[in-house]
Amino acid sequence: MIAVIGNMRFPAGKMAALLPHVQELVRQTNANDGCIAYDVGQDVLDPGLLRFSELWPDQASLERHIAAPHIAPWRQACQDCGIMDRNFAVYDVAGERGL
Repeated sequence: MIAVIGNMRFPAGKMAALLPHVQELVRQTNANDGCIAYDVGQDVLDPGLLRFSELWPDQASLERHIAAPHIAPWRQACQDCGIMDRNFAVYDVAGERGL
């Protein structure tokens, strides 16, 4: 299992224009890319920051997601909305463990 945790920063004033693209990214990813979980949220204290939490069955499914047709329009929307920073980390997860 692969976990991806990350964030992307945009000018706060561009978030309204970006959000429809985020919604489409999440819809398409959940419907087509084989993820276990794919969540994106706006930081409650930093209005220009999006936080990503992803769980994939394996590396191959993550790679298919990155190459999926809906990723190119998402990347273009990020450029159009003035992306300022992008930071993601990928972790190999042994499995689920309850707290």
